[in-house]
Amino acid sequence: MPVTKVTRNYQITLPTEVRKALGIKEGELLEVELEGERIVIKRFKRERQILKLGRPITPEEIEKAIEEGMEECMQ
Repeated sequence: MPVTKVTRNYQITLPTEVRKALGIKEGELLEVELEGERIVIKRFKRERQILKLGRPITPEEIEKAIEEGMEECMQ
């Protein structure tokens, strides 16, 4: 079983064999859960909202959607 170290900033590095086996890429979001004394790390699957308006979308609506998405990513 691979071992990883907690840095002074409380960060860890996922071992190469784990990243490769699961296909985890840089920038991917992972969810961390506690199960008793165990730390469980899973892929974070976020459902993206899909708009089906049945009409053309204005540039202003596109800009607003981008801003909202960026705010969500920064949380």
